[in-house]
Amino acid sequence: MPLINLIVTLIVIGVLLWLINAYIPMDGKIKKILNVVVVICVVVWLLSVFGVINHSGDIHVPQVR
Repeated sequence: MPLINLIVTLIVIGVLLWLINAYIPMDGKIKKILNVVVVICVVVWLLSVFGVINHSGDIHVPQVR
């Protein structure tokens, strides 16, 4: 995935999360849970994009030479 696509995707996810937090009325606990779930999903997706984990969940440690 090209770097520009990655950056645009992260910006879109951030703006959508901000819009949800700012304009949809909900309890603070629910907002906190939603934010944590979105952040965890984005981190797992980024680890998958960079090849640290694969689709089956195995973790690959890069070799340092």
